[in-house]
Amino acid sequence: MYQENCPYCNVNADEEQEIVLENETCYFIQKESEQQVLQGSGLIIPKLHKRDVFELSEQEWKDSRDLLLGAKKILDQKFAPDGYSVGWNTGRAGGQSIFHAHLHVIPRFKDEPLTGKGIRYWIKQKENKRK
Repeated sequence: MYQENCPYCNVNADEEQEIVLENETCYFIQKESEQQVLQGSGLIIPKLHKRDVFELSEQEWKDSRDLLLGAKKILDQKFAPDGYSVGWNTGRAGGQSIFHAHLHVIPRFKDEPLTGKGIRYWIKQKENKRK
């Protein structure tokens, strides 16, 4: 399935975006720039339009994992991070803003101002408690 207005269905439309790795069903893409706060971060996306992680096929799951391991190898060599944040945002309430499944791969470094603050840090804040 393909959606014309989806940026992840049209990965080659963005000249700043690079396909770093790919396999049969998925890409690992990065957009490098001097301004980037999350240095080395990228996304693993299925080639076919899947709204969220729950629509992935068994093969897309396997291929996502394979690309995750390949991306880690590249990022370890290029940036030598001290850790990683890896995750899927699903649904608007879950933080998903582009409705094509994508796995965030974010190298983390011990000299970051927010080092040690993982994915759950933001959603565990008192301000986020439901009323």
